[in-house]
Amino acid sequence: MSQPSLSLVDTDPAELAVDAIVIGLHSQPDEGGALLPAAGAESIAAAFDGQLTATLALLGASGAPGEVTKLATLGTVAAPLVVAVGLGDEPSGSAPQAEKLRRGTGAAVRALAGSGTVALALPLPDDEDAPAVLRAILEGALLGGYRFAGYKTRPQPNRREPVAELQVHVPDAADAAARAEVVRAEVIARSVRLARDWVNMAPNELRPPQFADAVVAAVEGSGLEVEVLDFDQLKSGGYGGIVAVGQGSEAPPRLVRLAYRPEGVESPKRVALVGKGITFDTGGISIKPVAGMWEMKSDMAGAAAIGAAMLAVAALKPQVAVTGYLAMAENMPSGSAYRPGDVITMFDGKRVEVFNTDAEGRMVLADAIGRACADGADYLFETSTLTGGQVIALGKRIAGLMGSDGAVDLIREAGERVGEPAWPMPLPEEVRKGMESDVADICQTNSNLDRAGHMLQGGVFLREFVAEGVEWAHIDIAGPGYHAGEATGYWTKGGTGVPIRTLLQVIGEIGRA
Repeated sequence: MSQPSLSLVDTDPAELAVDAIVIGLHSQPDEGGALLPAAGAESIAAAFDGQLTATLALLGASGAPGEVTKLATLGTVAAPLVVAVGLGDEPSGSAPQAEKLRRGTGAAVRALAGSGTVALALPLPDDEDAPAVLRAILEGALLGGYRFAGYKTRPQPNRREPVAELQVHVPDAADAAARAEVVRAEVIARSVRLARDWVNMAPNELRPPQFADAVVAAVEGSGLEVEVLDFDQLKSGGYGGIVAVGQGSEAPPRLVRLAYRPEGVESPKRVALVGKGITFDTGGISIKPVAGMWEMKSDMAGAAAIGAAMLAVAALKPQVAVTGYLAMAENMPSGSAYRPGDVITMFDGKRVEVFNTDAEGRMVLADAIGRACADGADYLFETSTLTGGQVIALGKRIAGLMGSDGAVDLIREAGERVGEPAWPMPLPEEVRKGMESDVADICQTNSNLDRAGHMLQGGVFLREFVAEGVEWAHIDIAGPGYHAGEATGYWTKGGTGVPIRTLLQVIGEIGRA
């Protein structure tokens, strides 16, 4: 589905001739739960002669975050429909939390599918928080209406097309800083939507060779340097982990490398982005249970995020060199599959004893990390749907975060700013001791197949392949990389695009430092 057009307007919201106008709605606990129109909705409320909140209350509105209530205007304002989105309790400052606005905007735009043009009259502060709040509204609007095209062969009679045009009310539509935020939001949303498309594709449509081809096609004309290693090149190049995981499939593995270099910057800081691209994970010889296995099409969400993020990097042109590494393989059981007990020589020469072929993600990532460090990096950020332990520990919304202190702080703080939270986790020495091998440098999992600290085992293993002096963070998105439930906020069912916005935020900060 194409991305809706986005523009800024400063016309009085009550006079905007659009299909629907979206306003914010607060609850007031100290006033017995009475409703309060959010800033930006003043002219709409005035047009209703003080009856707007009472009418919305009769329709069931409570102001709860993300709640959407539609009200026919019957000519009261230019738009035929007012849509109130709940923003929670009345804020103490000038505007609600940015993430609350991002989620509310996404919910409202999704609820208005079938509308041609929608205007947003939502609260914008007049202080230093204004750019972040405007960015949240823009991103929520562009991402909330996302829909995967899918594979249905028959028209769906009740299926309404997503909103085609979005207008955002601001004090000054000609303001250069606000217009720059529109351009940035469009670039970032296009990147997130592309990653979602890749994750949502059927696994037979996106095996490693097809995935590599799709990434190459997507970045064509972007100015990115592209390198694709096929099975023979991976084998001759010593990428033992990627080869081992991919050799059980008739669709051979790939390593895609995308590089951006800023113009006119002497000795720029170097950022490496690494993503896990297991296009389908059966578990290999250590095969998974059948329940829920179909969701393993999303085991390439990390690589999808990195590939799409690199496209955004090329457009945003930060003052830092960025290289993305997408390690792609299909983990299948067959006569040529790797086995528990195998010893694999990795790209950097370390030897790994395999205990569980379903711990395949760390094998392909270790090779990609090794290559990134060999190429040279000051910062290395890796993301992957790595462990079920992340979901057990932190749930579906918060990523697990491990690595060196500096890189972990960068990711955590950026994630908080853009609404992609990640929680730092330790890398205890006792976990590393449990991964000692009698015959190799390290076991791929705990040598007793003990799942205690499962998320931490993944981080401890990957740390072994990070070169000394590289600031490194591992972002486990097993939960937040794929949303299996009903749409909520600006997340729709399926791929989420996490953590693209975090990575782009961090890259921008490094470039400005």
